[in-house]
Amino acid sequence: MRHGKYPLLLAFLLPPLALYGYFVVSPYAQSFLIAMTDWQGLSPAYEFVGFDNFKRMLGDEYVWNALLNNLWLLVLLPLLTIALGLFLATMLNVGGRGGRSTVTGVRGSGLYKVIYFAPQMLSVSIVGVLWAEVYNPRSGLLNSALRALGLDGLAKVWLGDPAYAFWAVLAVMVWANVGFYVVLFGAAMQSVPRDIYEAAALDGASRLTTLVRITVPLLWDTIQVAWVYLAILALDGFALIHVMTRGGPNFSTDVVGLRLYTEAFGDYKWGYASAIGVVMFFVTLSVTVLSLRLTRRERIELS
Repeated sequence: MRHGKYPLLLAFLLPPLALYGYFVVSPYAQSFLIAMTDWQGLSPAYEFVGFDNFKRMLGDEYVWNALLNNLWLLVLLPLLTIALGLFLATMLNVGGRGGRSTVTGVRGSGLYKVIYFAPQMLSVSIVGVLWAEVYNPRSGLLNSALRALGLDGLAKVWLGDPAYAFWAVLAVMVWANVGFYVVLFGAAMQSVPRDIYEAAALDGASRLTTLVRITVPLLWDTIQVAWVYLAILALDGFALIHVMTRGGPNFSTDVVGLRLYTEAFGDYKWGYASAIGVVMFFVTLSVTVLSLRLTRRERIELS
């Protein structure tokens, strides 16, 4: 400190910033350069091809199919997860009615929170393997339960039929993530004065009206953050889909992250794979900025 605070700050900040730049920023920068080459990943020899990889992407039907699946996830995953998360968080925190119009959570809400959050303690690979077994057409839990109930006609080859595979994977993604947002929204609700909910109950407001007219406006900043996180997850989705379906059947569950992986580690076209990664970088950045702008609204202050 004898030399001032700035040398001390630099001494603590420069090493972590240097490590971050070398291990995080540098690979990003290199991917932009690799995207303009025909590098095959294993050989030191390569040639610059300019924007040929990006031009090829425009005519690649597999990339467009994967991007379409990502767009469906971008719309459905945040919508379903946030809607279900808000509903469950509302029931667990303000869904019950105590004496004298007091507002409480439903009975056993603490246990339900643990159950809903449990999938967050599992890695993505375990979730994928677990649900692949649940969807097993012969011995899986889902089809076995349907047959036990006499609903044999509803038993399907869930991950082997293009008509059902995407929706089956989407259901797993919602299941795996909704618990986190139940806890997140529940924590945000704790900052809302109970007097507001009690006044709504005295006025005869239904739970749905309370959710739409009170909870959503007061939790909008939290919902906005949740939407951005889920949008980024929807544009990825690689790990779970790679474990469960590997993009099949007939590319019905293929996503851009899996397409990038296949081009790089399957076909050894690292230049082309890097070009796909660069495009997804800008797509993800654009979606994040648009989400923040489109969901921006005036903040409601509680006095």
